[in-house]
Amino acid sequence: MKSFEKTSNRAGRLMKLGVCAALCVATFVLSTGSTPVFAQKYPDKLVRLIVPFAPGGGTDVLGRFVAAKLSDSLGVSVVIENRGGAGGTIGAEIAARAAPDGYTMLFTSASYTFNPSLYTKLGYDPLKDFTPITLVAMVPHLLVVHPSLPVKNVKELIALARQRPGQIFFASGGTGSSVHLAAALFIAMTRLDMTHVPYKGGGPAITGVLSGEASVMFPTMQSVMPLVKSGRLQALAISTATRSPALPEIPTIAEAGVPGYNATGWYGMLAPTGTPQAVIDRLNAEVVKILTTPELKERLASEGAVAVGNTPAQFDKFIRDEIGKWAKIIRDLKIKVD
Repeated sequence: MKSFEKTSNRAGRLMKLGVCAALCVATFVLSTGSTPVFAQKYPDKLVRLIVPFAPGGGTDVLGRFVAAKLSDSLGVSVVIENRGGAGGTIGAEIAARAAPDGYTMLFTSASYTFNPSLYTKLGYDPLKDFTPITLVAMVPHLLVVHPSLPVKNVKELIALARQRPGQIFFASGGTGSSVHLAAALFIAMTRLDMTHVPYKGGGPAITGVLSGEASVMFPTMQSVMPLVKSGRLQALAISTATRSPALPEIPTIAEAGVPGYNATGWYGMLAPTGTPQAVIDRLNAEVVKILTTPELKERLASEGAVAVGNTPAQFDKFIRDEIGKWAKIIRDLKIKVD
């Protein structure tokens, strides 16, 4: 009988402890702010969207459009902060070191997956220090030349470059940028000798070509479409494996004389690791919603880009695959920036 009473008392004490524990957890969740409560309050102040390139380039142009739409949907100001330099690594490091509170994001480009192979020392780890939000868009590069260059197609450019080794200058938004890598791949496949002129961002590089400081460039399509249509730049070919509906008359580089050539740019949004999952989910949902609007789809299509808007997990896999793919290309081309 005494044994039974001891067992009963022990069971009663355990039950009381369990009830107390449950009450404590509930009190903690309500007092500190659970994920649902946090999600309801977020955001309640200005949000920074860091673009790791100078104003005027493709990343900046699309980033500003997304920021404006996010401002409307989130109900707070979403501002672009351009922190260019070093192929996008300076801005990425600033974003990586920001507080993971949902108020600082990174809006970047394909160079994000080049940099681990280009730099022996990065101030951040692209896989460990960021949480992907979504892949925003895929966009081709255009091979463009200044109208004064006496060429009308890719074969004529190759012939001229061979006649003038080292005398034709090609611009990029910085060593290791997507614009640089697209050009480097072309030069390697054609075995040309052209001189690289790196600028601090895509916008300044385009200005450099317009002014005649450089004659050739591989900018992202949407960053130069108005200039091509106005005749201020001449488009010779497109970088992707298929032609673009936006410029159907422009051949691919592969069909224009460099078989096997294929390079595609992209833009995406990430947050510092540690950012609450509720914020990641909210931002993913809002950006995906923006990308499905007819306005943005039509705008991107007119510029040769394709809206994506995938899940954080899908974007994470994409980034890992791209890092692996470009590591081999960069190693084969022997490109280093430090």
